[in-house]
Amino acid sequence: MRQVRHELSLGTDGPGLYEITGEVAAWVGAQGMGAGLLTLFCRHTSASLTIQENADPDVRRDLETFFERLVKEDPGLYRHTAEGADDMPAHIRSALTNVQLSVPVAGGRAQLGTWQGIYLFEHRRRPHRRRVLLHLLGE
Repeated sequence: MRQVRHELSLGTDGPGLYEITGEVAAWVGAQGMGAGLLTLFCRHTSASLTIQENADPDVRRDLETFFERLVKEDPGLYRHTAEGADDMPAHIRSALTNVQLSVPVAGGRAQLGTWQGIYLFEHRRRPHRRRVLLHLLGE
């Protein structure tokens, strides 16, 4: 049994779903493991991770619109407002999604479905540098 770790760093320029499938797949493939389990962990409280359809961009837009409607950026609704009107809503959106994902690996590849992609879900308005830890356990 072997384990390896890596940290992805990516810039965001506002709210939205940023696909990281290609970077993740390239790293997994370079590890030379035939089978295992990949864990991804977002090291932030105002961004999250999700696996979603990567074929139709309307899916991403609809998800972004839904979360904007679901969690309003109204400072009158929250106590925590020191970092701006989008900060507490970003924490809530992150709590409603995931900061960690697990993906099986077989044949040296992440076993995603045909239309599945891995996304960082940025919930803040201003640009950020986000870090996602990858941990692969396998053989």
